[in-house]
Amino acid sequence: MTYCVAMNLASGMLFASDSRTNAGVDHVSTFRKMQLFERPGERLLVLLSAGNLATTQSVVSLLRQRAREERESGHILNVPSLYEAACLVGETLREIAHRDGPALSQSHIEVGCSFLLGGQIKGEAPRLFNIYPQGNFIESTTDTPYFQIGEAKYGKPIIDRVIQHHTPVEDAAKCALISFDSTMKSNLSVGLPIDMLLYGRDALDGGTHKRITEHDAYFQSLHEGWGRALREAFAELPPMSWDK
Repeated sequence: MTYCVAMNLASGMLFASDSRTNAGVDHVSTFRKMQLFERPGERLLVLLSAGNLATTQSVVSLLRQRAREERESGHILNVPSLYEAACLVGETLREIAHRDGPALSQSHIEVGCSFLLGGQIKGEAPRLFNIYPQGNFIESTTDTPYFQIGEAKYGKPIIDRVIQHHTPVEDAAKCALISFDSTMKSNLSVGLPIDMLLYGRDALDGGTHKRITEHDAYFQSLHEGWGRALREAFAELPPMSWDK
């Protein structure tokens, strides 16, 4: 399992993903779940993945291979819009599922995975898509400016309470890290390092990337401060009345 979150806000975009993959308690590995497709000054596309690792790696490999081959038909580095990029990712996902699905199903292995695709292509506003295992997708809006995939339920409450379209991207980064901390507290299948990328609206550059490990002082201060603040807030709430 993994946990990824992406936000499309008025001031910019935020992407974050953990890097833990496990196939049982005795087989835990680290794999990067964030992939970048970029042409400086023209586009930045960020792809986050959750689900079957072999499927996600095959999808990413095919996208990169076809971009290198510079096919006349659309590829990830020449499609004119984020919408068409999302279509391309969905089509590639269906292609891999069709190729590998029958063999994996015989061994009762789930081939499915999901993606978050966001960024900006010159000539249009930043956009964010949630691509489902079936290859179809939805786009974020000002009312729903973020998406999560993977082990999302533990981090969702804090994001729901804090994030709005006009939330500063710096505050969004803090909120995302707290959501990761809450998730890791409750689920061992999500873990450090965390890859984060901040992208400023209309920058058309590679964004600002940070990899957060167990030695990151800021993350440790958030972990301790959030836990302490929750305990203090809980202690200040009035006790339940049992009067009839």
